[in-house]
Amino acid sequence: MLELRGRSLLLGRALLALSVVFTLAPFLYILATSFKTEIAIATGDVLFDPTLGNYQQVLFGRRSNFVRNLFNSVTVAAVSTAITLTIGLLAAYTLERQQHSRLVSRVFLGWTLVFHVMPTLTLIGPWYLIFRWLDLYNTLTALVLVHVVLNLPLTVWLLMGFIRDIPVELEDAARVDGCTPFQVFRKVVLPLVTPGLIAAGVLAFVFSWNEFSVALTLASRAAATVPIGIAQFAQQFEIQNGPMAAASMIAILPALVLMIFGQRFVVQGLTGGALK
Repeated sequence: MLELRGRSLLLGRALLALSVVFTLAPFLYILATSFKTEIAIATGDVLFDPTLGNYQQVLFGRRSNFVRNLFNSVTVAAVSTAITLTIGLLAAYTLERQQHSRLVSRVFLGWTLVFHVMPTLTLIGPWYLIFRWLDLYNTLTALVLVHVVLNLPLTVWLLMGFIRDIPVELEDAARVDGCTPFQVFRKVVLPLVTPGLIAAGVLAFVFSWNEFSVALTLASRAAATVPIGIAQFAQQFEIQNGPMAAASMIAILPALVLMIFGQRFVVQGLTGGALK
């Protein structure tokens, strides 16, 4: 029995190590490519002299617009995340605490989740026509509005789970002490739901940062985001592998930092409050 358990443990560790290798291999390949010259990339050299030329071309090249793409992505992701969290928290609290029928809450939440799983490509055409009519095509405002719509269902779903876990007695006690509804929300609910806000905020920001199809359709060069900026290094007759890899590594950093520091809250949100 001990021998069988030892073999099972060894097999589990081997599978875990294999999954780590498959996960890190593309990242390490892109990292190495970002420090190679185009000649070293073409010849497939394993041993090469590292160079920062690709990063200089991406950030300071005369034909590169990547710094503007970074600014656009930060603006869209930050603003859309803030709006999503504000609306999502108010909606989640209303659905969970107000005297609505449970059927109404379930129908509303079910509808939002169905909308969330719909393929984004089916909605891009109508969005394009709407924003052209509103004269918002090729603006950051259009991207912010679309990202809010796409992120809101998951945000409401996550925050409802966290609010459900807050004892109603705490809010009742605050009301007895003379707190107004707004004070109850600000002093009791908001501090307790902060981990859920962090989890939902990280997920919303990362989604907005990585989103490609909507940005490709609704934004041209002036409002292009980071994913579009990376794709522009692949032209019809030339693929700039080095600069593309360097731009990809730069693009990874914000999402990677957020996930490292917010990982605990994201796991708690997906496995704890959202599923109880």
